[in-house]
Amino acid sequence: MTEITKTLSAEARKLSPAERIDLVDDILASLDEPDPNIDRQWAKEGDDRLAAYRRGDIQAVPLEQVLAKYRAQ
Repeated sequence: MTEITKTLSAEARKLSPAERIDLVDDILASLDEPDPNIDRQWAKEGDDRLAAYRRGDIQAVPLEQVLAKYRAQ
């Protein structure tokens, strides 16, 4: 942890529990901001997978089959 991070953490601990929750929510929300580059990559991945499915390169798996696999673990 850097010195600035340690200082921020120490200052945050001085806040009331409600204020700390608000701060954490705000910080977490900042991590959820969309990244256009990542969005483009996921869109391309989706297009590539759909094209592969339509070509017959990959097959769909029924949802129940997928869920059963993870329930069995």
